[in-house]
Amino acid sequence: MEALANEITDWLGWSPFWSQITVAVLILVAAVVVFLVALVFAGLLTWAERRVSGRAQSRVGPNRVGPLGLLQWVADGVKLLLKEDLIPTDADRPLFRLAPYAVMIGVFAAFATIPFGQLLIAADLNVGLIYLLAITSLAVIGVLMSGWASNNKWSLLGGIRAAAQIVSYEIPVALSVLVIVLLAGSLSMQEIIARQGGWPWEWYIFHNPFTLIAFFTYFIAAVAEGNRIPFDLPEAESELVAGYNTEYSGIRFAGFFLGEFANIYLMSAIATTVFFGGWQVPMITAAEQAASWSWQILGLVIFLAKAWVGSFVVLWMRWTLPRMRVDRMMGLCYRYLIPISFACLFAVAVYKLVIPDGSLIDLLIHLGTTGIGGLLFLIFWWRVFHHVRSVGDKFSVFQVLQRGDKFEFDPEWQVRRYGAHRKVREKRAKEAR
Repeated sequence: MEALANEITDWLGWSPFWSQITVAVLILVAAVVVFLVALVFAGLLTWAERRVSGRAQSRVGPNRVGPLGLLQWVADGVKLLLKEDLIPTDADRPLFRLAPYAVMIGVFAAFATIPFGQLLIAADLNVGLIYLLAITSLAVIGVLMSGWASNNKWSLLGGIRAAAQIVSYEIPVALSVLVIVLLAGSLSMQEIIARQGGWPWEWYIFHNPFTLIAFFTYFIAAVAEGNRIPFDLPEAESELVAGYNTEYSGIRFAGFFLGEFANIYLMSAIATTVFFGGWQVPMITAAEQAASWSWQILGLVIFLAKAWVGSFVVLWMRWTLPRMRVDRMMGLCYRYLIPISFACLFAVAVYKLVIPDGSLIDLLIHLGTTGIGGLLFLIFWWRVFHHVRSVGDKFSVFQVLQRGDKFEFDPEWQVRRYGAHRKVREKRAKEAR
């Protein structure tokens, strides 16, 4: 930012004082851009969630507002903006108002260090992963704050459950990411991507069998940390409430809602950066990519595609798996994921000491792990299509995007018992007589 600000002030002939003002303005502009990008991703994911759920339940989903219903999330946002913002009478009003912003800051601020491309990053910090783990912890404060400030025992219970879940699953997430930090020797997001390659066997997920296990540990823990099914225990069906955000309405409710969906893309983007090579293009070096805008755009497309595939899997899981019991969910974390993460960390440390980087055996392990991963992928998709065929469904990707049939309103059969539609039908009947 400072270098860009100095170039702007030198070009305009301004004094050094204005250079600092220019830096502040550029930081503000970058923050606004990052927020808008994260907001658009969160909004599109709400659309994608309903389209995927519609396909899973043999219905169409939103398809009227904009092409393929893509602007449905904008309409929902306008609706929530216009809805009345209610605050319970006995609530702690300052904390009640502040809680959604703490959740949004904890999620949206993390997008500042996501490297969408080799040159498309708001802040390339040398401690980028530490920043991500730290800033996302703000969501815990917002969740607890909302449950306590609502003065509702069910909201408080939901907030406590959510906070315990998020804090617990942050441990295996951090340990799984630390496995890759040990291999890369850096906490910088861009540096971690630069040390990988464009081909699958050059990604860190297939570096050795322990990194493959670390990825699955990270993915399960990240889904649980984001309170997504099968781990969305803050929304307890036995209590018939929404959890910590039960008392919220209008745009404050939208703050929690957007934070959850932005976190889906965030966890997928982190996985893309750490495990799947990020913006790397096969057969193109980082220097060649930096010298060409076309390769930069291709790198952006590759990064977005990888992250959106991960987001689709998270959405798919919601409409496939049932909820876990709360004690089993916590047991999964402390009995299995944390020990497995520590074992992977220790095993990778030993791997670094025993096997030299770039040696023949190192390459063979990369290729073997890639083969194992590819075999697991083929088995998974074989089972998916087996179940699709067994129920007689005709699966097509384009069915997820289909528009469906649209009919004109006919009060003769699209009619309510009471209200304006009944009056229209009676009026037409009188005119016919």
